[in-house]
Amino acid sequence: MAVRHPLRPPLQRDQLAPSPAGGRERLESALGHRFTASSLLDQALTHRSAFTARGPVPEGYERLEFLGDRVLGLVVAELLLERYPREQEGELTRRHTALVRRDALVRVARLIGLGEHLRLSKGEAEAGGRDNPGVLADALEAVLAALYLDGGLVAARRFIERYWDPLMAEDREPPRDAKTALQEWAQGAGLPLPVYDTVAIEGPSHEPSFTIAVTVEGGAPAIAKGRSKRAAEQLAAEALLARLAPGWPQRAGAPRRKRG
Repeated sequence: MAVRHPLRPPLQRDQLAPSPAGGRERLESALGHRFTASSLLDQALTHRSAFTARGPVPEGYERLEFLGDRVLGLVVAELLLERYPREQEGELTRRHTALVRRDALVRVARLIGLGEHLRLSKGEAEAGGRDNPGVLADALEAVLAALYLDGGLVAARRFIERYWDPLMAEDREPPRDAKTALQEWAQGAGLPLPVYDTVAIEGPSHEPSFTIAVTVEGGAPAIAKGRSKRAAEQLAAEALLARLAPGWPQRAGAPRRKRG
């Protein structure tokens, strides 16, 4: 039996941040689906900080996030095939990459007010967790999985089509990813290709965080973090492009405009 030290105060768990009244109804309205298994939506909205706030609780959103990523990728691929019947695989792939990346997820999450519905510890909420891009993107993927598991592909597709169709319409031409654009910039300036270096790999093996630095000869590096090496390289390339070519669009997937 554990003995509590008489001079030490008992450990205090962090409290759960309060949820808005009537929040579930508003969220389901934004999702366009009334959940039969409400526990699925609860799980999709539960951040890991809620575990330490309440002790043992049902699973958080991380496993659902894994499935939601695949659901989003499948539905977006199908929508792109329908919308752009004359484009080839490479063009469709560039569109797909822009539409399933974190920036697009964060835009949709903020549009539906997802952050206010997340189950966070009080400390996480006070630290800005409700508007943290990484938290929002992960939670939205989990919500997509919950939609799929509760309402099938029809429910998931209905939501994705509603909120991703406007994103598709923003780019008349297939977008160029940041790494390609940076490479073209370097070649146009008569410089060697950009060099990417792995600065650090942190976090647990099942959820690593990569820190990547990219340099173009003669310039200072740009450094960025991402959930995968590829994602970190893209973010680093975006940061360097913002410095070297200020006219390069900052929003995800936007093509560079030609001056005529």
